Amino acid sequence: MYIVAMGFGLGTYVTSIQGLSFLQFIAPAFVATAAMFAASFECTFGAFVRMEYQKTFDAIIATPLSIEEVITGEILWGATRAVFASVGVLAIISLFGLIQSPWALVSLPVALLEGLMFAALAMIFTAIAPAIDAFNYYITLGLTPMFLFSGVFFPLSQLPEPIRIIAWFSPLTHGVDLQRALALGDLSWGLVWDALWMAVVALIAANVALALMRRRLIK
Repeated sequence: MYIVAMGFGLGTYVTSIQGLSFLQFIAPAFVATAAMFAASFECTFGAFVRMEYQKTFDAIIATPLSIEEVITGEILWGATRAVFASVGVLAIISLFGLIQSPWALVSLPVALLEGLMFAALAMIFTAIAPAIDAFNYYITLGLTPMFLFSGVFFPLSQLPEPIRIIAWFSPLTHGVDLQRALALGDLSWGLVWDALWMAVVALIAANVALALMRRRLIK
């Protein structure tokens, strides 16, 4: 739907971006956004239901498994859902002829890394959410601004410098950069830093999520 609405609709009014058609520019970014939304929804609404309503976490913790193992499993499952979503989007944009390089196959490990990052970030919010409707704030104030200002629809170079600096710290920005470069075959050493940035954020967020979830579940 995004490809049809944005690419064939809005795209008719945009001549080109960085030498690409508007559709060629935005399509690889949807692989990154699919991973973000899949991991985030799974580890917010899905994890909260399992924790508060189904009491699945309490049941598992009653076994020899530890809290850390349960939460790590949740994060890994969120990352797995991110890969599934990315595979679906990658298949669709391939049908539209929007994949220009065999490097696009590396999109799946990137989607896994991105999924780990967003799943861990989502678990942090799940650990502090007082009720399930609190996730509306995470979506409205977190995911939606990232979706709009992380280079999905236009280059960050078009933004004012203060906003561009803030956008650089967006977790989605680095996933978009990697997925677009892989789909187009436009590789550079700067992409290594994008991957390292996501790995560091994922590691830090996962440890924070483990600590906060331990405190919540024990309480």
